[in-house]
Amino acid sequence: MEFVGKLLNQPKSRKVAVILALLATVLPIPIAGVHKFYLGQPLWGVIYLLLWSTPIPRIASAIDAVWYLVQDSEQFNSQFNNQPIASTNLGGFAPLQIGAVAEALRELDRLREDGLVSEYEFEQKRRQLLDRIA
Repeated sequence: MEFVGKLLNQPKSRKVAVILALLATVLPIPIAGVHKFYLGQPLWGVIYLLLWSTPIPRIASAIDAVWYLVQDSEQFNSQFNNQPIASTNLGGFAPLQIGAVAEALRELDRLREDGLVSEYEFEQKRRQLLDRIA
């Protein structure tokens, strides 16, 4: 039991997850969901095992394998290894650009409060500024 605990606390490998998911799609024995147990999602693993006699777990395992393949390492580690995504920019914008948009929003709000901009104009401009960072 201690071995299983150590295994579950190890960092998860994307390659192992893909291999386990692909094996679940092609092997005739009911190993569907093993990749879910490996990745620390036991509820999904049990659901896959309960449905092993239907084609659903095989299809879902194939979809999972493709999903793990197309994810980059950062996304996979963030989801399964509890590692935050290290990003120097947000939404493709540098923090300075986001700061500039935030300052523009504050200034726009001041203009609205002073009555120099109508609510309608404020909302239009606010959406335009937020669309720049979204």
